[in-house]
Amino acid sequence: MVLILGVDEAGRGPVIGSLFIAGVYLEDSEESKLKEIKVRDSKLILKKKRFEIYEDIKRVAKHVLIKVEPNEIDSFLERDDLNLNWLEAHKTAEIINKVNPSKVYIDSPSPNKKAYSDYIRKLLKNKEVELIVDHKAESKYPVVAAASIIAKVNRDREVESLEKKYGAIGPGYTSNPVTQKFVKENWDKHPELFRKSWITWKNQKTAKEQKKLDEF
Repeated sequence: MVLILGVDEAGRGPVIGSLFIAGVYLEDSEESKLKEIKVRDSKLILKKKRFEIYEDIKRVAKHVLIKVEPNEIDSFLERDDLNLNWLEAHKTAEIINKVNPSKVYIDSPSPNKKAYSDYIRKLLKNKEVELIVDHKAESKYPVVAAASIIAKVNRDREVESLEKKYGAIGPGYTSNPVTQKFVKENWDKHPELFRKSWITWKNQKTAKEQKKLDEF
């Protein structure tokens, strides 16, 4: 039997909150169970249904979850030679090293699938593991779709928890008016919430500093 692993993320783009990277793994002979519970790309599933399928996934497969908080994201991106793709690659490699599967299916955030695959392989303890790195992998491979659901549900839960503590933050994406309003009014009040390497947060800081100069 072959142990397979699927890896995907949720919360890559938001200015508020954490990035979640999940790995779902099981024997390849058991993969049909994921199809039976109708896993698919988490973005295509209503929130209530995602939570239901999440519990089904935990019943038929095992998973690993990594939570990357805003301060860790910012620290990683401070280096000129690193970016969000490489951060995701490092965390993906961490999951692979922990599970030690024979085959891994990975959703590639990079347009260059080979470069992304090569970067991950350099970080692996087992250099012989088979890597299948693809775009939109969550729509092609059930084990990646399952990972997308695990990651998304945990991101949803974090947003719900943050809203209870801080009020209406929206989904955390800067295209959302509620999030825009929250960032504008709170960018300097709750530093633990924000990804300060994001242009949305930087713009608020710059505007505030400019206002102080104008007043001076």
